Amino acid sequence: MDARTLTYRTTTAVTVVVLLSGGLAYLLGAEWAVAGVMALGYPAYVVTLLGVWKVLGAAALTVPGYARLKEWAYAGVVFDLSGATVSHLASGSAAFNAVVPTTLLVVAGVSWATRPASRRLAAATERREPTAEPVPAV
Repeated sequence: MDARTLTYRTTTAVTVVVLLSGGLAYLLGAEWAVAGVMALGYPAYVVTLLGVWKVLGAAALTVPGYARLKEWAYAGVVFDLSGATVSHLASGSAAFNAVVPTTLLVVAGVSWATRPASRRLAAATERREPTAEPVPAV
């Protein structure tokens, strides 16, 4: 296994574990998870919403194929982790609390950047064969 593949698999595994464990903690209503989100000033229902998105994102990054879905999942990870960073900075929590999501964002970025060609959107769209007949206008 080459270094790029090892980097991709390692960073993707970390990203998936973070999403899945965080999402499950939110969905199961772990007291520390709910308290952490509410301390940032968000209402409790946001925990459930984030939990669903995190679990779905972990699934999307894990399942083979579906390059477009993976792109959206990575975008969701960026929204989630950058939002967490900004929320910690804006709420006045300790600086360390902003470092963790920022570091995880970098890890997810490395996962995205090192993904194999088969998991890239361009490769998925290039594999489609053009249709023989033009699609009629609606």
